[in-house]
Amino acid sequence: MQKFISKSPQETEAIGKALGEKIESGCVIAYRGGLGMGKTCFTRGIAQGLGSSDTVTSPTFALINEYLSGRLPLYHFDMYRISGWEDLYSTGFFEYIDDGGVIAAEWSENIEAALPDDTIFVEINKIDDNTREIIITQKGE
Repeated sequence: MQKFISKSPQETEAIGKALGEKIESGCVIAYRGGLGMGKTCFTRGIAQGLGSSDTVTSPTFALINEYLSGRLPLYHFDMYRISGWEDLYSTGFFEYIDDGGVIAAEWSENIEAALPDDTIFVEINKIDDNTREIIITQKGE
């Protein structure tokens, strides 16, 4: 487990970038944290760490955003409206895993049973308006 304190969106991005520089093909990153916690900001950092030049935005209305310009493709999912296996299959989630890219899944609580054993969890908790506690763990820790 790794624990970080971020005092700005830029620091959150930097923590994400450090993770993005280390992750490998097939990695699934599962976010835990409510609205406005900084999940998209963290994903922006992951994309930077992967060398992506794409503009990272929230997948809330698109369900999935694809960023293909880095050393690995990054697939940013919003699982908020996923309520069962049929919904999950319809997103192409498993095909994206098989593709060998990196998945960053917001609202991962909705797909907990489908997450691979080597999933990396990123929990973001609000301390105050500008400060976040970021906890990074591997599934099973």
